[in-house]
Amino acid sequence: MMRSLFLAALLATGAAQAADTTTVTASGAWIRVLPGSLPAGGYVTLQNTSDKAVAVTGAASPDYGDAMIHRSSTETGMGRMEMVDKVPVPAKGSVAFAPGGYHVMLMQAKHPVNPGDKVRVTFTLSDGSTLPVTFLARPANANGPAD
Repeated sequence: MMRSLFLAALLATGAAQAADTTTVTASGAWIRVLPGSLPAGGYVTLQNTSDKAVAVTGAASPDYGDAMIHRSSTETGMGRMEMVDKVPVPAKGSVAFAPGGYHVMLMQAKHPVNPGDKVRVTFTLSDGSTLPVTFLARPANANGPAD
């Protein structure tokens, strides 16, 4: 009996410590919905409140068949987009996923996504934690979460 109580207390302490390690928060999350079966772009600002750098290493959404982290850039007047393995979020700093830069490419919608809908994306972080974020779907001509 005593051993069971000790084990339960130890597990509860570990769970409480794991909950305290969530150091990245999200704000201003929105996606730009394009017509038909075109992919949607997801944008958000991630803030790291810890003293240790962390990186976004992946994304997934129950609303889309595939979610990848991409970066758009312009070099010598040519626009390009590439998949990236990770996006650093500096200690006590932030990173913006914004049009023309980093974004979540959401492909193969599992159901119609319309402006005003909410879409869930869960980011995987390099420290082993996950960050679930609710994104607001916006029309194709949107430039931000509420313009």
